[in-house]
Amino acid sequence: MTDRIESTPLPLAGVRVVELSSFVAAPLCGMTLAQLGAEVIRVDPLRGGPDYDRWPVTSEGTSIYWTGLNKGKRSVTVDLKSAAGQQLVRRLIVESGPSGGIVLTNTAGREWLSYESLVRERPDLIHLEIHGRADRSTGVDYTVNAATGFPYVTGPTAHAGPVNHALPVWDVTCGLYAALALVSAVRRREATGQGTSATLALENVALATAGNLGFLTEAQVNGTSRERIGNDVYGQYGHDFESRDGNRFMVVALTARHFRDLADVTGTSGTIAGIEESLEADFDREADRYRYRQVLHGLFGDWFARHTSAEVTVALASTSVLFERYRSFDELATDARVTANPMFRMLDQPGIGEYLATGLPVAFDGRHPAAAPAPIGGGDTSAVLVDRLGLSESDVAALGDAGTVRTSPPLPSRRQDQP
Repeated sequence: MTDRIESTPLPLAGVRVVELSSFVAAPLCGMTLAQLGAEVIRVDPLRGGPDYDRWPVTSEGTSIYWTGLNKGKRSVTVDLKSAAGQQLVRRLIVESGPSGGIVLTNTAGREWLSYESLVRERPDLIHLEIHGRADRSTGVDYTVNAATGFPYVTGPTAHAGPVNHALPVWDVTCGLYAALALVSAVRRREATGQGTSATLALENVALATAGNLGFLTEAQVNGTSRERIGNDVYGQYGHDFESRDGNRFMVVALTARHFRDLADVTGTSGTIAGIEESLEADFDREADRYRYRQVLHGLFGDWFARHTSAEVTVALASTSVLFERYRSFDELATDARVTANPMFRMLDQPGIGEYLATGLPVAFDGRHPAAAPAPIGGGDTSAVLVDRLGLSESDVAALGDAGTVRTSPPLPSRRQDQP
């Protein structure tokens, strides 16, 4: 059974994508497609894109960020300002076989790379262009986020100003929407022979999420804006508590059973029954649990403060209560959730060394597709041009001599130090 699973082709095996991108959303899309089995050829300028040595970096200057988002791809470096370089990229797109002809980019405004220009040479072209804003102007995750309202409901309740998120959530969500869009376009082409011109705005990803989760609808229908509630869970009972030894736990009671179990394990059931009677409340109802959460925080918080984190973990683990202790990244890196997780495999990444790298979160037939190393910038230029365009080694050498492509050595880092 294991041999059959390991030999089963991944869902996108044979699909070929040419990616011209930088930063998070588009590279994440390309990496996701690569982990699903597609051949993704990342094309960069001769000295690399603007994110090639983005922090964090190793002591030698290799970008941990760049390698993390480009695992499993092939790398070609081309003089994208020259007509010869542009023509090479166009050929990689239009001459890539029946499962090729797919472009992923967030570099808008290049006529030679546009759908209108390329579709004349490849009628079944699939072309996805990611923009910052819906009007196709520039925007990044943190500027888009500033305009969505989320910074005013993030952070401590007593804080007056906006609080940015640490996770570039719109970039990540956009990258996954982009992967879904390209897979959908491939499915349509296989069924009808028709290509696709698709655009995806980072701003629209954020606005769609705000609408789908009710933040915008609440303001439109009820005329109210969501309040800032710190680490509470809106409309439910959830809060963070500190144990006797200084660790913090996030505790969530989504159902009446969760809440009653939390009351039982903390020895507060009798007190809570009295509070329900005096307030004419029913804590089987999530609205009442949320409405009177401050009273409940005090009751439960006392129990947490009297118990160590080990005691809290043992006690809550025997109940239906949803909980987790807060962990830092350095602690998580050595936790069994990583070290014993089959999604992680040891990867020998040039420029970084061996580390546990994430494969695809989805498991197919019980197995997570494993991560492959990110390329060295330009390391696949010669092989790709020979394999995909039929050029000879001497042809590639001549292109290198003319400065149209770069095949070696690896790009030197432009910025090695970090805080």
